[in-house]
Amino acid sequence: MQVALDDYVWAAGVATDLVNTAPEVWHGEDKLPDLASLAAFAEQHSIPVNTRPGDLRAGHRLRATVRDLIDQPAQARLITGATALTSSIGDVSLDATSGRSRWTVSLRQGATVVDALSLICGVGILGVVHSLDVARFRACGAPTCRGAFIDTTRPGRRRYCMPGLCGNRVNVANHRARKASELHHA
Repeated sequence: MQVALDDYVWAAGVATDLVNTAPEVWHGEDKLPDLASLAAFAEQHSIPVNTRPGDLRAGHRLRATVRDLIDQPAQARLITGATALTSSIGDVSLDATSGRSRWTVSLRQGATVVDALSLICGVGILGVVHSLDVARFRACGAPTCRGAFIDTTRPGRRRYCMPGLCGNRVNVANHRARKASELHHA
């Protein structure tokens, strides 16, 4: 597996999805409760690495590490933390096979699914710090959500960790509040 260093938007999305599998985001329900769910998460994100015993615990540690980086987005801390995620996992090279040259990192032989996720999360964080800004690391704006995300949108105005879920909940709550206010004033 190769990760292109300029594909940080995809990588940051994987990092966001990983941190938002945590029980605190889902009010106690862990979205990565077992090895099969970790394998499904990897498959959903096109990460072709088989799982092994011990990967689940390592995946949970990685999830906590990435969440901690997002929650405390000081530039030096992000760079140091993300560099640690990518160190000794693969080899950096210039891939010219696609018709244009791209810097890539190839996973070493025998890499685990957590190695792949660590590399991807590190590339996503480093790419956002380099290309966008540390202000792109945020907590979800929904009042009942404890999720976090890395905003890679062009305007940089994303407010929710899962816009289709958290954003819709806020919109429904606001709609109901308006309707209740209209009934109260009628």
